[in-house]
Amino acid sequence: MNRFPIDEKKLLKILKDMISINSVNSSLSENSNGEMEIANYIAEHLEEIGLETRYQKIGERSANIIGILKGYGNKKTLMLNGHIDTVGIKGMKIDPFCPKYENGRVYGRGSLDMKAGLTAMLIAVDTIVNSGIELKGNVIFAFVGDEEYKSKGTEFLIKEFSADGAIVCEPTNLDIGIAHKGFAWIKVEVFGKLAHGSRPLEGVDAIVKAGKFLTELEDFEREILSKKNHKFLGAPSIHASRIHGGKELSTYPDYCIIDLERRTLPGEDENIIYRELINLIERISEKDKDFKAKLEIFFTRSALEIDEKELIVVSLRNAYEKILKKEPKFTGLSFWTDGAILMEAGIPTVIFGPSGKGLHSAIEFVDFKSVVYTAMILIETIIDFCNR
Repeated sequence: MNRFPIDEKKLLKILKDMISINSVNSSLSENSNGEMEIANYIAEHLEEIGLETRYQKIGERSANIIGILKGYGNKKTLMLNGHIDTVGIKGMKIDPFCPKYENGRVYGRGSLDMKAGLTAMLIAVDTIVNSGIELKGNVIFAFVGDEEYKSKGTEFLIKEFSADGAIVCEPTNLDIGIAHKGFAWIKVEVFGKLAHGSRPLEGVDAIVKAGKFLTELEDFEREILSKKNHKFLGAPSIHASRIHGGKELSTYPDYCIIDLERRTLPGEDENIIYRELINLIERISEKDKDFKAKLEIFFTRSALEIDEKELIVVSLRNAYEKILKKEPKFTGLSFWTDGAILMEAGIPTVIFGPSGKGLHSAIEFVDFKSVVYTAMILIETIIDFCNR
C-alpha cells in the first residue's frame, strides 16, 4: 500500500488544465501565445502549496518557474526538471487543446511531452507538503521554457541554481533513462560555376557535385557509423535534412547547400564530427578537382550518460522498487533532453517519466495510471535522496 496516497482526481484536473493551455513554443509557431500562460498557472499552484517561487524571464513570451521546497537540515539538494513548452499542432487529428480522458488515456498536445511529467512534479510536491513529510535537504522544482527549440530555459536555470542530483521527468515508459543521444546540426556548402545551360565546358554543376558528397555520406553511415555501438543507444546516425540549390532551368548552378543532422553517442564531440566530414570532403576533392565545399557545425548538444551507481540513480531505483515491487529497466533514449545540460553543469542527472505514444505526432496521449505511478515514485525518491 502506498503510504502517501495520490489525489487522482486532482492529478487529472491539473493535467487537463495544462493540456488546455496553448503553450506551443513561440519560436516554432508565429501564432503561438508562448509559455507565459502556463508559467503563471504553475506559479499559482506552487504559491498555493507554500513554496518560494521564482520567475526567470527568458524572452517576451517565455519564462522559467522555479519552486523551492526547503528542508530543515543541510543535506542533499534534488532538482526535478520539466519543460513547459510544446511543439506545434499542425496536422493533428485530435483537438490539441481539448483534453479527453478515455480508456485510461489522456489525449491532447503535450499530454505526453511533457505536461504529464509536469503534473507528476506538482502532485509530488503537493502530496509531500500536505502529508507533513519533513525533508533534510532542499528540492528545486524547475519548470523551464524553450526546450523544444534551443533549451534557453535550462541554460538560464543553471546560471542561478544547482543541485546534488536531478531528474528530468520526460516520458520514459516508466523505465529509468541513464543515457541519451546528442546531436549536431551541420551546414555543407558546395560551390560550382555559373554558365549558360548550352555551355557545359564553362559550367560546374554544384548540385551534381553535392550528389557526390551525399553518396559518400551514405557510404560513411553504412560502413563506419553503423559499426559503432552503445549498450543502451545503439549506433549513431547522420542524415541530410534539407537541400537547396540552383537558379533557373537553363543555368548551371554555382551553389548548393545541404543541412545535416548527426545524432551522437557519449564521447563523440564536435571535433570528432568535424574531422569525419572533412575527411569525406577531402576524399572527394582528391578524385574530382572541380569539387569545392565548405563545412560548418553551427549547433551542438551533448549526449548524456550516467553511472548506475550514482546516488540519484540509486534513490530512484529504491523508490521504483518500493512502489512497483519489481526491478526497473535501465534504458537509453533516442531523443535529446535538457538532462545533458544539467550533467554538463556538474549535476548528476537521470531521466524518468510516464508512458504513452505520439510525441510530436498527429495523435498524442499519456497513460493516466503511469502518471500516478510517476508521482508516487518521485515522492519516494525525494524522501530517499534528501534525507541521506
